[in-house]
Amino acid sequence: MSEFVHLHNHSHFSLLDGAATIEGIVGAAVKNKMPAVALTDHGVMDGCIQFYIEAQKAGIKPILGSEFYIAPHGTSRFDKTARVEGKTKETGRGVYNHLVLLAKDELGYKNLIKLSSLAHTEGFYYKPRIDFELLKQYHNGIVCLSACPVGVIADYLVLGNYGKAKTICKDYTDLFGKDFYLELQDHSLEIEKPILEFLPKFAKEFGVKLICSNDNHYIEKEHALAHNVMLLIPEASQNGTQLNYKDLKYGTDQIYFKSAEEMQKLFKQFPQAIASTMEVADKCNLKLDLKKNYVPNFPLPNNSGANSLEEYLEKLAYDGVRKKYPDFDEHIEARLKHELGTIKKMGYAGYFLIVQDFIAEARRQGVWVGPGRGSAAGSIVSYALDITTVDPLKYDLLFERFLNPDRVSMPDIDIDFTDTKRELVIKYVKQKYGENAVSQIITFNTLQSKAVLKDVGRVMGIPLSTVEPLTKQIPTIQGEVMPLAKAFKEIPELREIRKSTDEKTKEWLDVSLVLEGMNRNAGMHAAGVVIAPGPIDEYVPMFKTTATELMTQYSMLDLEKVGLLKMDFLGLKTLRVLEIAVKMIQQNHGEAIDVEQLPESDAKVFELFSKGLTTGVFQFESAGMRDSLRKLKPNAFTDLVAMNALYRPGPMQMIDDFILRKLGKQTIEYLHLKLEPILKETYGVIVYQEQVIKMASEIAGFTLAKADLLRRAMGKKDKELMAKQQKEFVQGAVENGVKEKTAKEIFDLIEKFASYGFNKSHSVAYAKIAYQTAYLKAHYPNEFIAALLSTELDDNKRIAEIIDDCRQLGISILPPDVNESGIDFTVTKEGIRFGLSALKGVGETAVESILKAKKE
Repeated sequence: MSEFVHLHNHSHFSLLDGAATIEGIVGAAVKNKMPAVALTDHGVMDGCIQFYIEAQKAGIKPILGSEFYIAPHGTSRFDKTARVEGKTKETGRGVYNHLVLLAKDELGYKNLIKLSSLAHTEGFYYKPRIDFELLKQYHNGIVCLSACPVGVIADYLVLGNYGKAKTICKDYTDLFGKDFYLELQDHSLEIEKPILEFLPKFAKEFGVKLICSNDNHYIEKEHALAHNVMLLIPEASQNGTQLNYKDLKYGTDQIYFKSAEEMQKLFKQFPQAIASTMEVADKCNLKLDLKKNYVPNFPLPNNSGANSLEEYLEKLAYDGVRKKYPDFDEHIEARLKHELGTIKKMGYAGYFLIVQDFIAEARRQGVWVGPGRGSAAGSIVSYALDITTVDPLKYDLLFERFLNPDRVSMPDIDIDFTDTKRELVIKYVKQKYGENAVSQIITFNTLQSKAVLKDVGRVMGIPLSTVEPLTKQIPTIQGEVMPLAKAFKEIPELREIRKSTDEKTKEWLDVSLVLEGMNRNAGMHAAGVVIAPGPIDEYVPMFKTTATELMTQYSMLDLEKVGLLKMDFLGLKTLRVLEIAVKMIQQNHGEAIDVEQLPESDAKVFELFSKGLTTGVFQFESAGMRDSLRKLKPNAFTDLVAMNALYRPGPMQMIDDFILRKLGKQTIEYLHLKLEPILKETYGVIVYQEQVIKMASEIAGFTLAKADLLRRAMGKKDKELMAKQQKEFVQGAVENGVKEKTAKEIFDLIEKFASYGFNKSHSVAYAKIAYQTAYLKAHYPNEFIAALLSTELDDNKRIAEIIDDCRQLGISILPPDVNESGIDFTVTKEGIRFGLSALKGVGETAVESILKAKKE
């Protein structure tokens, strides 16, 4: 075991500064037999949860921390003028120092969260800054290292101000005591000489221990060039001029993850500084409870008549089910009791009440809400509470696909709202649970294969004429861009250029491979919202710059891991189309259309689908989908559900079989009679994940919860686990009266399609929106098209597509007329009148002035 650990490491969460992934840092610690390793990204804690989990998995002690930016000593974080004495007034220089803070325990971790949040919300000036006053308030449970050459003490030593350096050293020693360490670094830089000379003297004078570190920004020494290119990406993006990318900005190639032997050799004069790293590692023993959930407190209404959340949920669910099912019987009640029992057992009553409350409020405020999204539509409780409008019994949807008592994780209910009114719902949630308890969520844009080739090429001066033909060859599969390593193997043009002997081309591709997948910048998740039981900065660190709104530093997945309630509030333009169209139909025809109560077997709707006239029909617009619809001739809602699930990479290969079987041109065969009721609606083709679950349940006698775990295991393709699952499946099937040979064949069939299978609950919900749009288009084409055009005012290409569709439908698009046109597209007796706002260069304000003048 190594006698040294790295306590100063930057990952790619130090945006465009750290050229190391979390896995890379942990892997390097494992490779070098280090018992612990720290994460200290610049000014943020973004990667802490991922790092904690990754390190624990690898048997390495994770030390969570950050290299904080701190206002010059003696000045306030609120002061935007103070500078480190002696620093030049060059933009952004000298307005902060660095300081490494590491969490010893849970109190220290919570204090780091508070410091990091306040740095962003109160101290942001070029960088998120804390100050010494905040340290006094939140220093408990923290180990403090004095950081690099721009650290709180080192910076003054470099400037020759030894008196000030000593004063600061005393202040930190008084505050942190034995948890303060003077940090030595040696990257063969001139700037480090006064630090290496004077810090040992300060250590002796103040009785403070020395500690050594390497300012790691990448893993291998050979990655110095890749790191330097990463540093230059912003400059290259702004200037567009070729840069001297080989001139290392940090002046050294020594900021890599060195072995313990290298560090011991480097600091042989300071053996105590090496020993201190182990001492700090022993002090840091943070244990995070990642099994605990933090659901906000839902306030029971005064007239609820309930004594607990569980009681109130049960009352609402029973009331809702009785309304939805006039023939309420013991079968329906058994399903309801089962779901409520699971929800109560898992402690999620409050979650369901919170969601039903803000959805009900959204509807009260006139915000259109989608019928459901994801697996939540498989829950009868969700249906009873009007969280979803899909009947799970009618479509044979499974609750276990949504909430599995054998796999405890937070429920995941994502909701579609009218895209222009989503903010009203977020505003309501903030008012109800507290402004500081609700937040948007961070997301990271990464250097995927195409982006990394472009960014690196720009820095290195590779001509666009070389870059673009290559990036165009890289395919996107299921929303994922093909990784470079795979592209170099599978795509002939890339395979050829990879063999290039040109030095610069080789460098370009090598650097791109190193940087691929790393974070490029941070943004705000388009839909993610988190609701905490109290101020969010008591649970997770917050992020804010002058250019962004307040959001969490932890991403969606990490918020889920720390047990916070997060969900997607999605803005869906199609809901706006439906809303506008329904209003127009009411105005023009005096008919009140309820899109939730449409007849499900309307001949005109299926004729529209069968002819492929699906421009504007939700999820059914693509050329390939239209072609499949024309072949399929759908005549039932279940056909639309299946096509919605099949038309995606993977299951797409089954579309022809599905069509041939529906049309009676291919024999439908079942490996066992028990499979017929499960696969009949999809003509013997496995389309849905729910079918996989039911097959495992019916054939092998698995509980639905256990069958869902089998489905998940198949998706992960874990060979060892699969062998164990197959044995259990076959054994259960034989006990259930199925022949062993048949059982194995069924298992192989399930395994083949488990990774292709789609979530039926989601497919039903989205097929429902598709049907609603198709119904309005089939019966009220003018109003539907006018509504569709009115939501696409800023997209000339899309408007042209829709107008082309109008020609096929025989609908006249009338030119804009200052006397006839409104802001949006409108329906007249002659056809659809062009909206003035859709005219290029004509803004909404100008149109409103015209309309006002016309009215007067």
